[in-house]
Amino acid sequence: MHIMKSSIKSKSSFRRSAGTFLLVGVIAGVTVGGGIGVFAAPSAKTVTVCVDKKDNHMNYSKNGKCESHQFKVVLNQAGTAGTAGAAGAAGAAGAKGDLGATGAKGEAGTNGTNGTNGTDGTNGTTAITQQSVCDGSDADAVADELCKIGMTGPGGGIIFFVDYNDQYAALNYLEAAPQGWSNGLSNVNLGGNTGETAGTATVDPKMKWCSNTSSLLLGLNAWSNSAVGTGATNTVTADTTCAGGAIQAATDLVLGGKTDWFLPSIGEAMMMYNNLISAGVGGFVYDSYWSSSESSATNASDWFFGGPWGGSTPKTTSAVYVRPVRAF
Repeated sequence: MHIMKSSIKSKSSFRRSAGTFLLVGVIAGVTVGGGIGVFAAPSAKTVTVCVDKKDNHMNYSKNGKCESHQFKVVLNQAGTAGTAGAAGAAGAAGAKGDLGATGAKGEAGTNGTNGTNGTDGTNGTTAITQQSVCDGSDADAVADELCKIGMTGPGGGIIFFVDYNDQYAALNYLEAAPQGWSNGLSNVNLGGNTGETAGTATVDPKMKWCSNTSSLLLGLNAWSNSAVGTGATNTVTADTTCAGGAIQAATDLVLGGKTDWFLPSIGEAMMMYNNLISAGVGGFVYDSYWSSSESSATNASDWFFGGPWGGSTPKTTSAVYVRPVRAF
């Protein structure tokens, strides 16, 4: 009877312990040593079970103590921390994000400084170095501005050509004498021809071309003597023969402290018309003006400032208007 009772009690105890075991959780491990078995589980709460050393029957211990013939088993005691696992491999790079929206337009920057003159892509020549020796539309009368067409030049005249692309070796600028340039002109330059005048403050003088009107003056009827840039050479050449007339008046002119005035070539006279009279500048008479280009032994070339067109006028019988120019 004792054995049966003990056996029944043990089974009851085992069932109770097993019930308790199931309520507590999953056994994580077992440690047996020194008469004590330890079952470790994740929960921190523990339950003590006594196991008989002979028949391995288990019974629950409410006070956490067991008899000498029993093993003490503590359930759900936390085990020691395991060693850290190896670091996982780095994940693959994520996909590239979408392009962000375009930012707002920034404010305009301040104006940069003027660049240096470049080279002309057409003829491959170097552009001129512009000069600040003209008086423009600013309030003062100081000649300290870059010379441009229509400005007052260093000789007190009017700029009518700027050789920006350095096409002509003999000049960078052309300046026409101002209206009234001949006011008070000495009659020594007049040939006494009918119709010649000394000019006034508002009207240019009218003169014959030269005192020598019956022969070519060193071949000045050549086509090359009609081009822009040849007026100064034409006038100097003709002046070796002429003692009066338009050639002499231009050569003798001293204006604005400048003594390098000359009668323009037909090409320069045409340019003076195109850039000044067509804009209503210069006070020109709408009539013919002499050039320094000859067309024959008896005729010289002129440009009609009421036209435009060029002509050939007798040196001896016609008095034609005169407007000297200078180059610098």
